[in-house]
Amino acid sequence: MFINEVKGRIIKNSRGEISIEVIVKTLKGNFSSSAPSGKSKGKYEAPDYNERGINFSLRLLNEFCLKLKNKNITLQKFDDLKNIEDQLKLFEKEFGVLGANVTYALEVSLLKAASKEIDKELWDFILENKKIQIPMPVGNCIGGGMHSHTNKKPDFQEFLFIPNEKTFSNAFTKMFRAYELVKREIKTLEKQWIIKTNDEKAWQTDLSNELCLDILKTVADKFGLRIGLDFAASTFFSNGEYIYKNKAMVRDKEAHLEYINLLIKRYDLFYIEDPINEEDFLSFSRLISFKNSNTLIVGDDLTATHIDRIKKSIMHKSINAVIIKPNQNGYLMQIKEIVELCKKNNLKIIFSHRSGETMDDALADLAIGFQADFIKTGINGRERLIKLRRIIEIEKSLGLG
Repeated sequence: MFINEVKGRIIKNSRGEISIEVIVKTLKGNFSSSAPSGKSKGKYEAPDYNERGINFSLRLLNEFCLKLKNKNITLQKFDDLKNIEDQLKLFEKEFGVLGANVTYALEVSLLKAASKEIDKELWDFILENKKIQIPMPVGNCIGGGMHSHTNKKPDFQEFLFIPNEKTFSNAFTKMFRAYELVKREIKTLEKQWIIKTNDEKAWQTDLSNELCLDILKTVADKFGLRIGLDFAASTFFSNGEYIYKNKAMVRDKEAHLEYINLLIKRYDLFYIEDPINEEDFLSFSRLISFKNSNTLIVGDDLTATHIDRIKKSIMHKSINAVIIKPNQNGYLMQIKEIVELCKKNNLKIIFSHRSGETMDDALADLAIGFQADFIKTGINGRERLIKLRRIIEIEKSLGLG
């Protein structure tokens, strides 16, 4: 593939924060990719940018990209990306780390260009003749925690719908209709509610954790959906205790575990993400041992798309599902290694967006290309819908929708 030019530039994400976009120019056209940014971050995820800031990362990127300008590079299959990563790591060792957002955007834009060279879609370039699997959506319907900005928001960060349909298009339709009904249910219970959404376009409310779950369960039963929670428990854990603000109470580790188990049983929760502080592998494994056989115990802050953290989770039998946020790692060859590790150990895989998203739809292609079980993108908002619509487009192109 002959590269005319590669360059980076500053853009803004859905929260109005600055982020990075990389454009690759070849004889086939211009190919771009951009990186999202998280707000509720695990302490073990790779830094987004160089410690000197995004502008320094951009300078490093553009310096490295001079090595690619007016060059023929071999990128005929996904694993050829290793050659570019090796060059990049040598450059970083000498001049400084670019940051995971930068390496992610660079690699995806190169893959988009490479797939076009051989007239393939990005997902197909990554899949490499393996069996196609369309993931099911995981949609954030009611928001709390660090993603929301009301006075008395729920403690849990995300109240989720998870469809189980034969096609993605049907799954999305049901999820979106349920999302709209939840709005009406909130208005019924919170009389003074001013309709508003959070960073991920989930409904913001001051209702309690339990009332939000009551609404979700009622609506889910109507539409045949499963429900889940992203606790983001590390965000309200301090000095060995879980500090709940919505109802102003404190639970120690044992009481918190009992409460989680109660919620799983009361609401038939299919999915619980980061229910425990990110350092507590053993308490995660205790949740697994409670034999909630139909419940996904999902690591996000616990695992941080970091292969060593995932290996530790496997060793302790802490989780049976894992969030993969590609820009949390930055190197797509390691994303492949992580995916293979998860599949070998029967962990369900959820490719996930971030709260500060961009209009890039590559996450959809990555989820299909890496055979993810689920894709977590939110339910509404243009930066979320573009990814959902991309999967519907792929599904229809294959005659599956």
